[in-house]
Amino acid sequence: MSQPVPPSSGNPFAGGDQFAPAPPPAPVRNNFGLGLAAGLGAAVVGALAYGGVMRALASEDGSYTEIGYAALAVGALVGFALGKVGGRNPILPFIGVPLALVAVFFGQLFGFALMISWWSEAAPDPMTVTEILTSNLGDLIEGWKEEAEAMTYVFLGISGFAGYAVTKKVAA
Repeated sequence: MSQPVPPSSGNPFAGGDQFAPAPPPAPVRNNFGLGLAAGLGAAVVGALAYGGVMRALASEDGSYTEIGYAALAVGALVGFALGKVGGRNPILPFIGVPLALVAVFFGQLFGFALMISWWSEAAPDPMTVTEILTSNLGDLIEGWKEEAEAMTYVFLGISGFAGYAVTKKVAA
């Protein structure tokens, strides 16, 4: 007695092997405009996250803690988006530097706005984040200048360096 052989897969009436299916299309790379848009989107997301981390680390007594890793993460996020989507365009790493710097700066402003809004909740007329960012933006920037220390500028530099280095590394 012989063992039963399972039927072959596919159409039993077709003759021989068919052509191999076409490979999937390669991912779109080396697109400067799309890379720039992805970098801008990553900068916005990074700034919002940075501000949220600042607010989460704030104390009720009016103190807060800055973390350098958050600035590094924002720069890396911007650089990753630029390099992955934009590809090997030689201009993108240099765009990553100011984009990461601006993202961390606006993240710090957003964090200060969140903290001021939280600290003013006990006041008779509390301020909202939107009110702080629109009608009191000049005062917010002046407050940022007064609060800025040497480490603030170091964190800005770290984010710019990460924006450059990660863009260059991911695109390679």
